[in-house]
Amino acid sequence: MAGKLYIVATPIGNLDDITLRALKILKEVNLIAAEDTRQTLKLLNHYDISKPLISYHRHNEDVKSDVLIEKLKNGENIAIVSDAGTPGICDPGEEVIKKAIEENIEVIPIPGPCAMITALIASGISTKEFVFLGFLPLNKKLRKQKLEEIQKSDKTIILYEAPHKMKATLLDLKNILLNRKIVLARELTKIHEEFIRKNIDELLNEIDNLKGEMILIIEGNSHVENEKNNLYDLSLEEHYKYYEKQGFDKKEIIKKIAKDRKLNKNEIYMQFIDKK
Repeated sequence: MAGKLYIVATPIGNLDDITLRALKILKEVNLIAAEDTRQTLKLLNHYDISKPLISYHRHNEDVKSDVLIEKLKNGENIAIVSDAGTPGICDPGEEVIKKAIEENIEVIPIPGPCAMITALIASGISTKEFVFLGFLPLNKKLRKQKLEEIQKSDKTIILYEAPHKMKATLLDLKNILLNRKIVLARELTKIHEEFIRKNIDELLNEIDNLKGEMILIIEGNSHVENEKNNLYDLSLEEHYKYYEKQGFDKKEIIKKIAKDRKLNKNEIYMQFIDKK
């Protein structure tokens, strides 16, 4: 009988934030797959848990996933943990979870701390709808696409960023955010936890003196919704010309109109069947 794969969330700073269920599972499993065994060992020692550890991180994920799957097939129960927070969220875990599901191995989530949710709920920015983009790509083309997505989104945006790259990211965001609210959350659940609610220029003036893990919460673009409402008031012909002036081809324009008006694109297509 195959073992079970437990996805165990661990504290993002304050060790008291671990759940009773997480402790129970970590004590019961045969093996713990850890992003950084040294970091996980600190947590285990704090709670007097002694279990075999295996390294499982971004650079060995492909190989170690197969090793873990084999152990699971042999009946071992395995817990996977990241350095902090929930595995699979910008952390290792996704690959072995996919493979376990393919092999019909039971995957059991053990919920707990997640940095992006922790930052969001105390940000003061809308939690109704949000988009988590993780880390912005380093590739210039892909990064530009993500920045455009942020610019156009009417939903709250959540970003992770390394401290030494935060200034560059804020400079990239500066020209697209205008007067939108932005919150920098750092060192969550730790002694120096801080939520900095300032405009982007003020953040840029302070960023060189800030350290620790950082998350950005960005207010959605309210002008997007207003623009959608204005487009709905246009005639179909005016709506078509609006996108045509922006350089979109007929196929793209029909898709956009259908999305704006919440209609089937075939209905829109029939209205413009003669257009080239």
